[in-house]
Amino acid sequence: MTIRAISENGVFRPVDKVDLPDKSQVLFEPRVVGTDNTKTPAMAKIYEILSRTYETGQPDLAQRHDKHQP
Repeated sequence: MTIRAISENGVFRPVDKVDLPDKSQVLFEPRVVGTDNTKTPAMAKIYEILSRTYETGQPDLAQRHDKHQP
């Protein structure tokens, strides 16, 4: 069985429901599976740029989507 968990203040909190009896002791070896890259200055800048809106003058860009496809 693989259980995904998040470490918060020294406590491992399962991401999904875990089917184990209450107060069960378990043995595991934590392995970091990903990091939150949104906290780096470079990623913060990228998300800031992506959050901007632009006025293109086109009321429905989706209507012209296929026109630009090869």
